[in-house]
Amino acid sequence: MIMGSGETAPTMVKPHRAILERVGDRKAVLLDTPYGFQSNADDISARAVNYFAASVGRHVDVVSWRRPPADTLVRERALSGLREAGWIFAGPGSPTYTLRQWHDTPVPDLIAGKLANGTVCFASAAALTLGSHTVPVYEIYKAGIEPHWVPGLDLVSPVLGFPSVVIPHYDNAEGGHHDTRYCYLGEERLTAMEAELPADTVILGVDEHTAVLFDLSTRTATVTGNGRFTVRRQGRSVVHPSGSVIEFAAIPGGAAAPAGPVKATVEPAVLSPDTSLKAAADALDDRFGAALAARDIDGCVSALLDLEQVIVDWAADTNVSDEGEQARAVLRSMVVRLGELARVGARDPRAVLEPFVSLLLEFRASAREARDWATSDRVRDRLAAAGVEVRDTPAGPEWSPAGL
Repeated sequence: MIMGSGETAPTMVKPHRAILERVGDRKAVLLDTPYGFQSNADDISARAVNYFAASVGRHVDVVSWRRPPADTLVRERALSGLREAGWIFAGPGSPTYTLRQWHDTPVPDLIAGKLANGTVCFASAAALTLGSHTVPVYEIYKAGIEPHWVPGLDLVSPVLGFPSVVIPHYDNAEGGHHDTRYCYLGEERLTAMEAELPADTVILGVDEHTAVLFDLSTRTATVTGNGRFTVRRQGRSVVHPSGSVIEFAAIPGGAAAPAGPVKATVEPAVLSPDTSLKAAADALDDRFGAALAARDIDGCVSALLDLEQVIVDWAADTNVSDEGEQARAVLRSMVVRLGELARVGARDPRAVLEPFVSLLLEFRASAREARDWATSDRVRDRLAAAGVEVRDTPAGPEWSPAGL
């Protein structure tokens, strides 16, 4: 199973459960190499383990290989853990760091062997390592190194029967006005890099919060999740939506090289509340704002509680970003605005004032009938001083709180 992103997000619970049901009682392990260079690696592992336990309902052991262990016993225990596993998972981090730590070790062969008698679930950075070539995404996108490929594990090509490159985060839209599709490469850089690949190489693009299950027994690929699976060769793309089932033999056929140059026309995706904590928080903030404007207290409280639950749901996500803090800032803002509404009163002031103003207007009407203009004017002036505007019309007096 290849996941484009969201490997520990609420969106991927269903695909994880489905594949782990097939694994049965066999051991499930998390391989921590991709993020092993990060100072918070222990926290990422703990959050991932909690995600699988709480959301997916499966206990997962951590096999630590942040660097090749120097201690023989530690090394053999880790390798034994991989051999015994029925399911190996790896996710966020750096693909090039991962490849360096696995180079000249038994780990790649153990992962390849697991395809014959188990399940491999790679997402995000780990997914990038599976092809014949790997995108050094940090080096290109963050450090400004010229676009280039590095050799990958090449585990997918022998399985599918044709040379393949895997690119997760295929529909990434974080760049806003600049193109960050194709794992932050964008069309221009991907086109240049694609020209460097052997002509028959197929790019397998997996959208964010999307999984593609390659079943080696039926030789089919099934797309699940919120996005799409794109097969691209020499600039020509064929897109398979969620729910598609494609035979291995048909995967490269639709993306065969055209007679002339063809430019891929995949539209940039937009962030969906289903696939981004930030987008979900923004949508709920809009809902809260509309309820606040309508003085709908139940609507305000509902939006606030829904945001709190969304933050809880995304808490185990190992994706390193500031979206969690942004969502909490939105939540705090909601609380403050709801407090301001409570301070001035949520009820329509007309409903509160109506019995009192009506009584005074009746008294004023009686004074006017008696031609007691001084009393009539005094009632009107006192109401005005209290913030109630009175307008005499042919249909009778009308009133409203000042400013409304």
